[in-house]
Amino acid sequence: MSAEFDAAAAPGADQPDRVAADDTDRPSTGDPTPAGAAGGDEVLDFAAPGVSAEVTPLADAAGGGGEGETTPTGSPDDAEATERRPAGEVSVEDLLDDLDRVTGERDTHLADLQRVSAEFANFRRQTEKRVGDLVHRAVSRLVGELLPVLDACDAALEHGVEGIEPVKAALLGVLEREGLEVIGKAGEPFDPNRHEAVAHEPDGGDQGPTVAEVLRAGYALNGRVVRPAMVKVRG
Repeated sequence: MSAEFDAAAAPGADQPDRVAADDTDRPSTGDPTPAGAAGGDEVLDFAAPGVSAEVTPLADAAGGGGEGETTPTGSPDDAEATERRPAGEVSVEDLLDDLDRVTGERDTHLADLQRVSAEFANFRRQTEKRVGDLVHRAVSRLVGELLPVLDACDAALEHGVEGIEPVKAALLGVLEREGLEVIGKAGEPFDPNRHEAVAHEPDGGDQGPTVAEVLRAGYALNGRVVRPAMVKVRG
């Protein structure tokens, strides 16, 4: 009985060696060692030959991004950054600020223009007055130098000299076109600003003083008296 058991068991004793030899003689296919042969923590790779099997990390599959990237937290600053206005877009506040600035500049320029206009108007009036005064003084000086000529013409006419009247008329016409006016006519009211009384005669009437006789003609230039008339006053 024991001999039979030993004979049956004897062939099986060589079985591990045979398996090891079979494993050694089997050609290598280059496949990785099946997962789980060395331990229970590895997973078997059943990919077909020539096909690369890549394992995607859970973080990448979930959209975590690459290394160093952070997921937006939804803070107000990030929301403001993401909601920035496109380039070239102008807000209402910017337009109102520009309007206030332009309005202020307009008011400043308008005030400057009004001030300069007023100064120029004053300067023009002063210049016109100054020029007018210069012209009046120049003409008055010329008329004053010509008055003795007119007095000589009057004296010659009183003495009956012939040929003087046309000369006096021509000279007086030129001066009258420049604004010369003859002062002193008999019968007109006496005006101390335009007449110089050198004689007086009584008058029984109730009328005021009047010019009885013109002893020497007076002249005014553009309303300004150059020389008052020398007269005799009645009344």
